[in-house]
Amino acid sequence: MIGARLARRATPTVGSGVLAVAALAESITRTVVTGLGPPLAFVVAAMALGTTVPLSLPRRPAAVTVTALILLSLTLLQDVTVAGVMAQLIVLYRLGRNGDSLMGTALAVPFPVLALLPAPDIATVVLASAAPTLVWVGAALRARGEASVHHAARQAIAADLVQHTARGERARIARELHDVVAHHISMISVQAETARLTTADMPAAGAQRLREIGDTARAGLTEMRRLLGVLREDAADDPVERHPQPGLEQLNDLLDESRETSGAATRLIVSGSPVRLDPGVELAAYRIVQEALTNARRHAPGAAVDVELRYRGEVLSVRVRDNGPGLARTEPGGQGLAGMRERAAAVGGELRCGAGSLGGFLVEATLPATSEVTT
Repeated sequence: MIGARLARRATPTVGSGVLAVAALAESITRTVVTGLGPPLAFVVAAMALGTTVPLSLPRRPAAVTVTALILLSLTLLQDVTVAGVMAQLIVLYRLGRNGDSLMGTALAVPFPVLALLPAPDIATVVLASAAPTLVWVGAALRARGEASVHHAARQAIAADLVQHTARGERARIARELHDVVAHHISMISVQAETARLTTADMPAAGAQRLREIGDTARAGLTEMRRLLGVLREDAADDPVERHPQPGLEQLNDLLDESRETSGAATRLIVSGSPVRLDPGVELAAYRIVQEALTNARRHAPGAAVDVELRYRGEVLSVRVRDNGPGLARTEPGGQGLAGMRERAAAVGGELRCGAGSLGGFLVEATLPATSEVTT
């Protein structure tokens, strides 16, 4: 950063030095060729230096000084060095490039006027055409740079606005879900616990079922709150502990929980060579098994359940079968089977369910190793 600043500051000084040497060499060569005497040769050399050395000054003083001496040289000596012409064009370009286009235009006006006089020299014609052009070229480049900066700023603001809107929408959805769903799940847990504690002479099996209902409701409420915590990224006043979405690595924990809750035997069978699965596929498989176990506890209490994972190349087959009565699970308003089908379809798979070949109820999902549907 410091080096770049020093380089920018040194550039005008170096440029003026180079042009001054070139102008001085050109003026000496002309005086030798034309045979000018010492007094006039001294004036020519001084004018050559005067039209180039001020280039090292700040842009406005440099522009005024160089333009004044160039005009003086053109009117008195009817000549100017090539280096002087270059210095004049540079100072006018710098004015336009730095936002002083009006001042640059005012300093460039005298040159077209001189070009209208009889028998103008080549330097006057060049300056008359190039001086105003370079002022506005500099101004155009400055305007283009500013437009580019403004465009980038607008894009950044638009992106921030989209993100802010998305965060607000996620927070709104989280609030509505919490208000609607969390209340009912909490009431299920409370009512189940109240019924267990207040019902006299309740059989042990009934009390156990009510306890399981309360435990399941509380677990569902905890999981829903974790999911809402992901949505409510802007809820800084009430931070929620974040957990990654579950996958097949958490399947053993799910089966242990199912055994503890139902008291029935639950086995995990894995066959084939495991392959790396897309996280979305793992989540879908986990949720399908979770819902199938919940349905088994609800419709076939006490029945043993087998959970089987079959790896077949790039395909994962998930089978959940119980040895219950195999009744049709189509209660009005039930969303479990439909939800499992939607999860399978969301990753490019399919799901079948019905009576098993050996009795009971079977849920079988065929999932690809990588998700075929992207959002």
